[in-house]
Amino acid sequence: QVQLVESGGGLVQPGGSLRLSCAASGGVLSGYAVGWFRQALGNEREFVASIGWSGDTTYYSTSMKGRFTISRDNGKNTVHLQMNSLKPEDTAVYYCAANRVLWYGTGSRLDYWGKGTLVTVSS
Repeated sequence: QVQLVESGGGLVQPGGSLRLSCAASGGVLSGYAVGWFRQALGNEREFVASIGWSGDTTYYSTSMKGRFTISRDNGKNTVHLQMNSLKPEDTAVYYCAANRVLWYGTGSRLDYWGKGTLVTVSS
């Protein structure tokens, strides 16, 4: 059983940057596609980005494309989300998820979920 743990969230000023990490335990992450979602208070969960098991294929939500970058380090069993030029509307709990098959969007049933890390963008 794979467990996913997110870290790196916190309070950041508008225009700032954060790097979120998703670390796996209980199993290897290299055989899984991994992605990030976010959910703001009172909103539905929103797809952010995903990456294939090899790292060669990535998908991004149109609202985050150009500011966010997903990457992975299979040797460290970790996936990252680099977030730049953060805006107050980026405030949300960010979740990572893993699945055997690469996906795009929010409609797929995924194998594993983390518990989330809170990102707050405010001056």
